[in-house]
Parts: sequence; structure tokens; C-alpha cells
Amino acid sequence: MNQFKISLTLILILGLYFQGFGQAFSLEQLEKFNKMDMPTFKAEIKKLKYSYYDKTESSEFNLYEYDSSDFQYKIGKFEYINEKSADRVEFQFKNKREYDQYLKTITNLGYKKTETGKIPGGETFVDYFKNKSQIRFIFPRTGQENEPFTILVFK
Repeated sequence: MNQFKISLTLILILGLYFQGFGQAFSLEQLEKFNKMDMPTFKAEIKKLKYSYYDKTESSEFNLYEYDSSDFQYKIGKFEYINEKSADRVEFQFKNKREYDQYLKTITNLGYKKTETGKIPGGETFVDYFKNKSQIRFIFPRTGQENEPFTILVFK
């Protein structure tokens, strides 16, 4: 019970911390976005003053992306046509300090590092799992200025 209270307090503090320094999201918010259908996600993200950035539609998935008003954050939601379990939210930011906070949060919540590798663009990723929940961190390519950190929250 004590660990539950500590986790909730940590999530609340981090949520307030991230909201105070821009329009970043807590892990809890990212997980909620992932559970929403696309119309609900679009409505919620617009309420938070994110602006439309781009969409990609294919026979396999739909992706809608939005920028924060200060262009420091980008969030996108993937909805897969045939494989709903592959749906995910992608959140990008450029601040290493925020990455450190997210990493600290997920490890405090009991997520365990399980796999590392490279995605087709050459960036390195690290997967973290807790029960059936998966979070993936994608790191900027070495030597690339202003490349974002990315968090993927899977269903």
C-alpha cells in the first residue's frame, strides 16, 4: 500500500513538473491517450493547444501528429487497421533532463529494461516492460544536433 501511495505521489509530482515546463505529458497521460480512439485523441490534444502537424494514412495504419505551441514537443497517435494491439502513442521532446525524469519514473514504477536495438533509421532504442505494458525509448543519433528523444507507449 505504501508503494502504491509513493507511485501515485510520484506520478502527480511529475505530471505537475512536466506541465510547468511546457506542454509535456506524464506517462499516465500518454497511456490514457493510447487508450482513446482517434476522434477522442484529436479533440483532447486540441484542447491542450497542440496544433495539427501531419497525418499519414496507409492500408495498415493511420498516424496523426501534433506540435506544441512552442514547437518543443510533438505527439502522434498510431491506429493500426488490422492489428489493434500495435496501436501506440509517440511523444518527442528535445531535453535530456526530461528523458532522465521519464526514465526515473518508469524504473520507480517497476518497469524493467528488456531489450535494446536499432530502428531502421539508425537510432538506438531500449524497451521497458511491466506486466504486459511496454514503453520504448528511442535516442537521438549520436552527433545530430536537435534530434529528439522519443517515447513510444504501446497498448
